[in-house]
Amino acid sequence: MKNIAALALISSIALVSCKKETATVTKVDPKTGKTVTVEVPADSVAKVAENPAIKDSAGVYTQTFKLEKGKTYPLTTYQRDVKTMTDPQGKSINGTSESTDEMTFTVNDIKGNVYDLTLNLIGKRNSQTSDGKTIVVDTKLPIPKEDDLKMIWNINKALTSNKLNMKMDTKGNVLSITGFDAVYTKVSNAVGTLIKDKNQKESVVASLKQSFNEKVLKDQFNKNLTIIPKKGAKIGEKWTNSENADASGAVKVTSNYVLKSVGNGIAEISVTGGIPKKTEKKTQDKITHSLSSELVQNGTIKFDQSTGWITNQKINVETTQIETISDGKQSQSMKSVSKSSVMVNPSAK
Repeated sequence: MKNIAALALISSIALVSCKKETATVTKVDPKTGKTVTVEVPADSVAKVAENPAIKDSAGVYTQTFKLEKGKTYPLTTYQRDVKTMTDPQGKSINGTSESTDEMTFTVNDIKGNVYDLTLNLIGKRNSQTSDGKTIVVDTKLPIPKEDDLKMIWNINKALTSNKLNMKMDTKGNVLSITGFDAVYTKVSNAVGTLIKDKNQKESVVASLKQSFNEKVLKDQFNKNLTIIPKKGAKIGEKWTNSENADASGAVKVTSNYVLKSVGNGIAEISVTGGIPKKTEKKTQDKITHSLSSELVQNGTIKFDQSTGWITNQKINVETTQIETISDGKQSQSMKSVSKSSVMVNPSAK
């Protein structure tokens, strides 16, 4: 009897030991669309700071930043575009392009609610594949042998291995970015090894200044680093942003966001929207020319709950354009479909 009792005692201890602690995660049920709280094993939940950057008050989540002095945070962007063009005879031509921009942010100091950051420009890679041939321009590889690629490599190489200084507050507002003049000088010197004409060299640098300056980077970081509205959002809440798709502002891209879940150390946001299908027609001399276009996007963005920093983004974008010419009796169409994947800190491509 003693042995049986001892065995029973050991069994009960084993059962208690095997019982795992649980933690709760709040998310949107994909079937019902309702907010639910589910229990998951505690050891599967990432450790969250006691006072996290993304936290709720009365069910409303707000996003701030709680970065650590001396730490470095990654921001690598990757885009892959696959374009298919189909002619009126049904013959298709495919082309693929990829681009990667690798950068990091190092926290130098924290004064009040303002971060002093060093923006490290680490590497750039571009590739194009068509008809079975791939062309690569990568700053981490030697300069290409082709003359037409040497210029691109030189500019990209001069851009990388540079540092800019950035000031950002704890709410994610980028206050300033400085250090561009040194980069422009470096690019100008690099271009000068291939272009001797002064006006042509100045034209290349001027073009760079239009796309690589404080305003452009501030707009990019303000848009990408903080997604949750300043007023906050509840689980399952939707908000919408729109931006110009062309210079005139006549066409706008709409992005619909939903705060899907907060838990396991991650705040996850879904993205949908795009540009509704639009058709334009013009008729001249009994010939009708029509152009229809549409853009659809969907994906997810994830932020670290403790720091507020973006951990991963993957958004798929599909653009369809059909151009048709008709005389009323017969018509011919040219179709172009572009499928893009836009990623931030991609774990896999």
